[in-house]
Order: sequence, then structure tokens, then C-alpha cells
Amino acid sequence: MAYEVEAPKYVRLAQTLQRRIEDGTYPPGSRVPSENQLVQSFGMSRPTVVRALELLKRDGWLESRQGYGTIVRGRPAVVEQKDRRGVEALARDESQAPGRLVEVGHVPVPARVASVLGLPKRTKVLMRRFLVVDDGEPVELVSSYFPAGLVEGTALESAEVLAGSTRAHLEGRKKVRFDHVTERVSARLPERAEVELLDLPDGVPVLSVLVVARDASGQALQVSDVLLPADRQELEDTYRLN
Repeated sequence: MAYEVEAPKYVRLAQTLQRRIEDGTYPPGSRVPSENQLVQSFGMSRPTVVRALELLKRDGWLESRQGYGTIVRGRPAVVEQKDRRGVEALARDESQAPGRLVEVGHVPVPARVASVLGLPKRTKVLMRRFLVVDDGEPVELVSSYFPAGLVEGTALESAEVLAGSTRAHLEGRKKVRFDHVTERVSARLPERAEVELLDLPDGVPVLSVLVVARDASGQALQVSDVLLPADRQELEDTYRLN
């Protein structure tokens, strides 16, 4: 049985603040509400608020400026890089990529994927999980989910690495056409299996890019959850000083 574990309060608060930065509620250069204001607004303890702010600072969304408080930097470069990695998950050739295929099988669809695929809970879907390695260190864990009927009779069901991308394989075998991709970025604590595969220290969150590939009608064909260890992301940004 698969269990969905709710993210801790500080991670959920960080996600809420991140969404407000992205939708312009807190534009770049503005100050976020004070710790006291956030405690009152969200009904959370001060340690929870402080931890959420520290997470966003570490990932490049916020910065502290002496005499000004906590300032919004905007969408960090690491997120742009993460978005590109999301698209790369659809084009990855497993036979050429550095890393290994760690799991292939039909599994109960995770709740966060079921809603996207339009499937009832506990429906079985095909999952292919690939661990990307760089210089011997795990840097990405990509779990891709497919409706069972779509992949029936294809090489995607095989435990062997796939030559070519999943997109090319499905378009060639099933006559479907990938039309557009949407990506949802969030932060959360990893599950136990993810901790082991990514070799994560205790308490280190992961950055998740949920990549949804659809056809022209909007039907989801593939959902990939790209996980990146937050402690191994390099952030680089250039901006002018006022």
C-alpha cells in the first residue's frame, strides 16, 4: 500500500510564500511580511516561520538585507535550471544517460499524479524510475508515470533501459502526439526510498518539478516527478545594485 505523507508545516509555508512570489503578490525587491506578521497571518509558531524563511533564502527566493529586513529576489536561477531538467526528463535516452534504471513496474498511482492523469485513487499505472548520476554522485531522481493502457505492449514495460526517449517511443508505437508541457515546482521532504537513492543527509528537502506532458486535447500522456537534492544545487545570479 502506498502512503502520501503531508509535508511539514515549514515546507508548506515556504511553498505558499513561493507561490506568492511567482504570482506577483510579493514582487522582486519588495519586503516580505515580518516574522510577527507571518505568525499571525498563518497561525504558525515563530520557529516554523523562521525555518520556512531560511529554506527560501537558501534556495535563492529571498535574501536578508541589513536595515531592510527580508527582501524578495524573485525566481532564482536554480528554478530555471530545474525547469530545463524537467523537459529533459521527457527527452532522456536511458541507454545514453549517466545513471541507472532502478525500478520499473505497475504501482498504485500517487495522489499528486492521479489528479493530473484523471485516474481514481489506487489505479495501477506504469512507473519507470531513473537515477541520474554525475561524477559518482546521485543528482536527480526521475519517476515517470504512464496510464497502463497507453503503454501496454510497448518496451516501456520492460526492465531494460530504453533506447531513445519515452516520447519518441510512444509517438512511434501508439500514434499519440505530445503537444505541450506544464511544470509545477515545489519543495518537500523526501520519502525514505528517495533518501536512500539520493544519499541525502537527515532533514535535507528535495526540490520537485512535476512535469506533465499532454496531447493537443489536454490529455496527460506522461507525468514525471523530477527530484533534486536541495543541498547540491548551485545558485548563481547577477543583479544591479541600486
